[in-house]
Amino acid sequence: MFIVDKAVNADRHNTIPTPKMIFFDIDDTLSRNGEFAPHNKATLEALAKSNLGIKLVISTGRSKAILPLDILALLEADVLDAVICMNGQYSFNNQYIISDYPLSSEQATTIAELCQQSNLVYKFDAESQIVWSDEHEWQDRYHDKIKSCSIIDPEYCKYNTVYQCSVFFDNQDDKMQNVNFAEQNLKLVHWHEIVGDILPIDASKARGILDVCQYFGIDAADCIAFGDGLNDLEMFDLVGFAVAMGDGKDELKARADFITGTIEEQGIQTVLNPILQAQTGKAV
Repeated sequence: MFIVDKAVNADRHNTIPTPKMIFFDIDDTLSRNGEFAPHNKATLEALAKSNLGIKLVISTGRSKAILPLDILALLEADVLDAVICMNGQYSFNNQYIISDYPLSSEQATTIAELCQQSNLVYKFDAESQIVWSDEHEWQDRYHDKIKSCSIIDPEYCKYNTVYQCSVFFDNQDDKMQNVNFAEQNLKLVHWHEIVGDILPIDASKARGILDVCQYFGIDAADCIAFGDGLNDLEMFDLVGFAVAMGDGKDELKARADFITGTIEEQGIQTVLNPILQAQTGKAV
């Protein structure tokens, strides 16, 4: 099994602590190509059934409208305690919206104009809809759930609440490199070779984590986070112990306390099975 301790950032430790809360990215951390790995599901269920009292939270860039049904089922079954979605813009549990940060009309309009100036198709994420500026091949690449909540309306953001924007590049060489997002108090975060999210400059998974930590009365220093992508950077800097997946981005690995294996190498189990075994005598 591929496991590497982090060799940089010596001020952070490599001894895996027992956390009070664990944050999980979804894509390429818990699931691959939309399929929730059975061993990851079993580990979450085992943690929830244990007497450890560890809170389990999803932290994803995905829109609330396209959260996987199996993830929502775990929330409904009280295996998961909360979900942070849209890169920290919207956090909720079974009963409440914990926090939400909709884009202002001015921010949304500015984002749309920047995308239009680059002649790129974009989509806005609303609470229950995915709103596209035009037809795009990526609409067919998403799973079936996105089709049922997708509409095309380039004017939608002017009159409705939206939380983040995703922009779709025509090729890897055209990624809006010439746009000064900071000048507009915005940022572009890449999560795919030709797709990125445009967000307010202060938006991040870390902000959602702070909100959820406050809600449960837990310090972020007492938390573990698992992730693989560039939108996990702020989350890794915030929590007490950050674990990068084996096939994660190099920049993220450099900020991790521990680099574990891939999904297929049972990377999450490498980190969490010792914690489970210490309490229950059983691993997953």
